[in-house]
Amino acid sequence: MFKHIKSDLPASIVVFFVALPLCLGIALASGAPLFSGLIAGIVGGIVVGALSGSKIGVSGPAAGLAAIVLVAITALGGYQNFLVAVVIGGVIQILFGILKAGVIGYYFPSSVIKGMLTGIGIIIVLKQIPHFFGYDSDPEGDWAFFQVDGENTFSEILNSINNISPGATLIAIVGLAILILWNNVLSKKGKIFQLIQGPVVAVVVGILYYVATKDHEVLGISKEHLVSVPVPDDIDSFFGQFSFPNFSAIGNPQIWITAFTIALVASLETLLCVEATDKLDPHKNVTPTNRELLAQGAGNIVSGMIGGLPITQVIVRSSANIQSGGRTKMSAIIHGFFLLISVILIPNLLNMIPLSVLAAILFIVGYKLAKPALFKVMYNLGWKQFVPFIVTILGIVFIDLLWGIGLGLAVGIVVILIKSYQNSHFLHMEESSEGKDHVKITLAEEVTFFNKGAILKELDKLPENTFLEIDVLKTRYLDNDIIEILEDFIIKAKERNIDIKLVSKRGIVENPESFVEFFKQKPKSNLSLS
Repeated sequence: MFKHIKSDLPASIVVFFVALPLCLGIALASGAPLFSGLIAGIVGGIVVGALSGSKIGVSGPAAGLAAIVLVAITALGGYQNFLVAVVIGGVIQILFGILKAGVIGYYFPSSVIKGMLTGIGIIIVLKQIPHFFGYDSDPEGDWAFFQVDGENTFSEILNSINNISPGATLIAIVGLAILILWNNVLSKKGKIFQLIQGPVVAVVVGILYYVATKDHEVLGISKEHLVSVPVPDDIDSFFGQFSFPNFSAIGNPQIWITAFTIALVASLETLLCVEATDKLDPHKNVTPTNRELLAQGAGNIVSGMIGGLPITQVIVRSSANIQSGGRTKMSAIIHGFFLLISVILIPNLLNMIPLSVLAAILFIVGYKLAKPALFKVMYNLGWKQFVPFIVTILGIVFIDLLWGIGLGLAVGIVVILIKSYQNSHFLHMEESSEGKDHVKITLAEEVTFFNKGAILKELDKLPENTFLEIDVLKTRYLDNDIIEILEDFIIKAKERNIDIKLVSKRGIVENPESFVEFFKQKPKSNLSLS
């Protein structure tokens, strides 16, 4: 586990800086105590990181669950009642893992997963623009298009342009310049620039800038534009920030409904993230999805027991980990310890970090996920890949993650049905010596009711006095719907003077009296009939 510590340690620091504002922002957007987001981040890093089979995935509180949490806290009568649902949700996720439900993650098309990554990258950039300019009215982690404060993604950007904070914007520009310089130039100059990551330097410069200008009227950064970690007065007040579930409310049916909702949504988001991070991973590791569900379930049980938000694997943190060179699960685990140690020992130092500098770091993460070149690549792959890709992006940007994935998946299924409709058969026509048109229809390997319309259309177009050859030599599965179409066509064929020749591994039949009876015979080959 320590074999790649030289890569994992710098990556864990970057993930720590990305995770810190998101943990706090998602808690704020969820209507939960700020410390609950940090608990979820710590548990996601240490507990889930240790149990997971993913080498580069990072878990923590999920923006996609914020709306569910916000409603549930009120509906269930308080945060401690809600924690019961989190614990039960974790148990349900473990059951999902035992039942091997993780296989669902393998059934999302590549075009949809790439659209998901690109859509999230675009959202990261759009959502960080206000923070970059020092306009922090909306909490970090509110990724939905329609925000909790009544604004939307684009109106928030327009508002930020009218409310620019000079100091926050200046240090954000400096931080972004450091990141670009480090990424494109210095990282290639020596190992020291690979060991010390650009985001660390940007954050240190941001803290120094805040200290140097905090009394300046124009260039100073006010506290509402800084990270806001809860600062306990002593050890007792620190432990007083933990909450515990009220298990006396476990009989409330609404708690069980909320628990199942959390388990289902968290599991889907995790499986999607697992598929996406495996695609991003330059070393192409394959994450065991059932083990991931077990790890997430255990993490949610622990998080719920001590007052934390629900946990999922998160693409923003995971992609930051990959981009920073993380190689093993130690990166996720160490980032969890960094969160734990820092909120205990140096909360005041953390509260000197400008949010605009962290926005600059997330800009880079978002850009690498949504590189413009990817749009050209997907376009060149053809419409069957490009359309689900674009629909997924638009759904994620203008609605939310699960809606975007659902719409992309729906379009992907429609594309499959269209291609299945088109590829049911091959049609060849030639003039025969007897003067009759010779038409040969070769059926595909699998012909289902989806292909019914295409085959029926071809049969209806056949002119009178035609010789029709139907070749099912390579057909392994023939749906009963197709057999019924052929059966009905026998009557039309006689009326239109069409001769039929059926070629199959069962033999050759001229003008069969019944296709149904023919295919009911004991097969001499591996032809499967419904």
